[in-house]
Amino acid sequence: MQTLEYDTPSATAEHVADSDITAAVELFFITQKGVAAHLIDVATHAGIVRLTGITDNLLSRERAEEIALALRGVQGVVNELIISTPDVPDEALQHDAARALDADPATSDYNVRAAAAGGVLTLSGAVQSWAEKELVLRVVRGVRGVRRVEADELHVRWGENVNSDEQITTQIRELLDWDIRVRSTLVEVRTEDRRVQLWGTVGTAAEKAHVVTIAYQAGATAVEARDLFVASWASSSALRPDQAVEHSDADIAQAVLDAFRFDPRVLAYQPVVTVHRGLVTLSGTVSNLRARQDAERDARHVVGVWDVQNLLRVRSTRFIPDLHIGQTIKEALARDPYVGFREFTVFVQNGKASLYGLVNSQFEREQAGDVASGVNGVAALDNWVKVPDSPGFDGYHTYSARPSADFTLAQRIRNRLFWSASLHGHDLTVEVKKDRATLSGTVATWLDRERAAREAYAAGARHVDNELLVATMNGMDY
Repeated sequence: MQTLEYDTPSATAEHVADSDITAAVELFFITQKGVAAHLIDVATHAGIVRLTGITDNLLSRERAEEIALALRGVQGVVNELIISTPDVPDEALQHDAARALDADPATSDYNVRAAAAGGVLTLSGAVQSWAEKELVLRVVRGVRGVRRVEADELHVRWGENVNSDEQITTQIRELLDWDIRVRSTLVEVRTEDRRVQLWGTVGTAAEKAHVVTIAYQAGATAVEARDLFVASWASSSALRPDQAVEHSDADIAQAVLDAFRFDPRVLAYQPVVTVHRGLVTLSGTVSNLRARQDAERDARHVVGVWDVQNLLRVRSTRFIPDLHIGQTIKEALARDPYVGFREFTVFVQNGKASLYGLVNSQFEREQAGDVASGVNGVAALDNWVKVPDSPGFDGYHTYSARPSADFTLAQRIRNRLFWSASLHGHDLTVEVKKDRATLSGTVATWLDRERAAREAYAAGARHVDNELLVATMNGMDY
């Protein structure tokens, strides 16, 4: 993730005290797994959060930034965290990076080479789009022992049909208008010599980072976003474009297909998309489980979509023996900086993987599942990894002996929802009984629904019943 720096926000921005923001970031770091909170220093000035200190892997560095960007009152993040990871010999690190790229179904065919020296991974070669380059970076950042990635020699071959400035602007506008995560009417776009200037207002710092990403996806070579301000009023669901305009099923289907064009995992398979009254059905064949998962996620982010029926079948383009798939999953788990030190058992039958083991948190459980899902040849996954149900397995264990433990847990969940930039202000109800949290109410997007459940787990819930409804079409709840 690139670090974003922003100017002081406009006067219309909600004022949240810098000290309160700092305290919230520090609290989230302590309770959100995957961040070395005790090694990170947080300071806030005019809503800009500065992160300094040490973390032990690149994914953790990115995760710390993402957590801060998603908090209420944050205008931007300056990420100065230094990576301090155990030394991995250059030859071994280079081998692990090459294996990671080869094991990933999308990057295995890319013309990319990796060279390692002192924990620095230098990539060279060529890819076909900015999105493909970002995918390569994401894969190698997930290799344990990588301190930094240099990608200046990894070139994007735009081909002969490079978009004109007008086409880039038009494409950005279309992507913004159809993205449920953006209040597109508040964002203006101008392109000159493929350099994009953005201005206007967004509701959160995370939304601003996403708008910048969209500009690069459309073909921008540089993006200037200093005049794109963050203000809490811009998060209002009343400003959602899908509540003002009713879209036809045909237009929604085309928007879903357009979203697939910017996802390298899905693009190659061209899933069939049908829409009936906002219900999207995906059918056809993809070669790997991650492509199936990403296709559904991409569709859920499109304006006008109220639910997705995923009928995509996973069939590998070439035969891969189950034993080979299982061994590749074990290697991928061992490379991962989050779960690489855990012990897992893997069984694979006819491409369906079953994963067993013990981890410290729900976050690590999901991470192990994501790693296994991203391996070539995996058609389905049963994640049987367990989080031990005993006191002391989360950051809130000191409360476990209190008679009012359920009440305290509910309050902690409400506090996290209060500080979430996208969830704050929604009418959400939290009930807890015997460490099982039930969430009800209405949120704006499927992404918010997933985020609310993750916040409940991070607050210490052992189980979460997510009954939240998603309002996506003309103010109606589904």
